Amino acid sequence: MIDVKEVKSKKEMNQFIDLPFDIYKNNPYWVPPIKKDERKSFNPNNEIFKTVEARFFLAYKGSEVVGRVVAIVNWTEIEELNKSKIRFGWLVFKDDINILKALLTTVENIGKAHKINYIEGPMGFSNMDKAGMLTEGFDKIATLIGTYNHSYYPEYIQQLGYQPMAEWLEYAIELKNLESVNQMDKLCDLIRKRYSIDTYHFSSTKEMLPYVNEMFDLLNLTYADLQSFVPIEKEQVEHYKKKYLKFIHPDFVSCVKDKEGKMIAFAITMPSFSKAFQKSKGELFPFGWWHFIQEQKKNTHVEFYLIGIDPVYQNKGVHALIFKQLYDRFIKRGIKTLETNPILNENSKAQLIWKNFDPIIHKRRKTFYKKLG
Repeated sequence: MIDVKEVKSKKEMNQFIDLPFDIYKNNPYWVPPIKKDERKSFNPNNEIFKTVEARFFLAYKGSEVVGRVVAIVNWTEIEELNKSKIRFGWLVFKDDINILKALLTTVENIGKAHKINYIEGPMGFSNMDKAGMLTEGFDKIATLIGTYNHSYYPEYIQQLGYQPMAEWLEYAIELKNLESVNQMDKLCDLIRKRYSIDTYHFSSTKEMLPYVNEMFDLLNLTYADLQSFVPIEKEQVEHYKKKYLKFIHPDFVSCVKDKEGKMIAFAITMPSFSKAFQKSKGELFPFGWWHFIQEQKKNTHVEFYLIGIDPVYQNKGVHALIFKQLYDRFIKRGIKTLETNPILNENSKAQLIWKNFDPIIHKRRKTFYKKLG
């Protein structure tokens, strides 16, 4: 018998946050979150909950916590994009299909009460959160914004009548495959002169901070035509600034501006912090930060997180300026390998950016959906 109860107390929220540390204990591929960040993300006072409704649930077998899930209603998605969808996210459960069934039935019932047409997940509060259930690559370490789950997850969810919806691909690339970028000086000079644009560099994270809002504006423009994209609200921007900006080093950021100084393109990469997260065991203090500092200094593996290009400048070679700037910095830092963020299979523009660098698909993830009613 599986009982599902809504999280109401601080103790229950701590159990919610701690559960994956139990289920993935000693797993070499799972990357734990920072517990403090999780508590901030789930705090009812978080700015993101101005446009998002979320309810947290734990599954019990007797007195033992065996699963968790969040039921999410993104009102921007429903009211502005007319997508009658309830999301489920932060799904974790032990190897028992009945636990998954109990958790998803709880979310389904909330969706039916709201007269929502279908359920989809795993997804976060917005497009900036982790999304998708791993379907290939169970023997690969997760990235900072990637997810990890056991192989029984996709098997069980499809047995419960859920069908695949969106799919993401993640590429592994040897930096030596980008050597052609080193021959792009003439092309980059031509693009600079033709469109009166140029790259610029931040000397510190503090200097970059005033430009972060422009980056989010560009993300909304860049991906507006993707069927699964939901615009990122200004309230949500503040949440993601606090969550991720502390990990970003300006040497791993490239930006392009027009002649008026307006940002028209950017890319954010980071040295892989996956091992640092594993060593920190969910805590930055007292010693967790030391692992992050070491990874930033000595890492030979970099992760490519975000790229945004104003639609006016897409298909004009602007990404060449970005890749050239980042490639030069990677060489100086001794970077050997690169891993992309999850890229939607339908995002043909992003797929084209990487196709000339002999990428290897080493992970796939999908969301799954089911009609309600």
